[in-house]
Amino acid sequence: MKRSHGLRVGTRSILRRRKSERSRINISRVMHEYNEGDRVAIVLDGGQQKGMPHRRFHGRTGFIEGRQGRAWIVAVKDGNMQKTVIARPEHLRPLE
Repeated sequence: MKRSHGLRVGTRSILRRRKSERSRINISRVMHEYNEGDRVAIVLDGGQQKGMPHRRFHGRTGFIEGRQGRAWIVAVKDGNMQKTVIARPEHLRPLE
């Protein structure tokens, strides 16, 4: 049988939540307002699947470029390339 290679393959440890965090939404993280140029860390929340960026960007830091609906546009460096990631606020944490 052929092995699947979906978007979430190999994410067992990345998307796992601690027992105390299960079935809870961090409302302060969801309601946080960002301004353009703010630094954020991309930390994937396995409990929320909407607006989740690719697992390649888990743990990366970037800058807010703008808003797109309920999500934020984040500029991230991937190697030497500048990339834009569209992520909802559940998967972002403010830095500084």
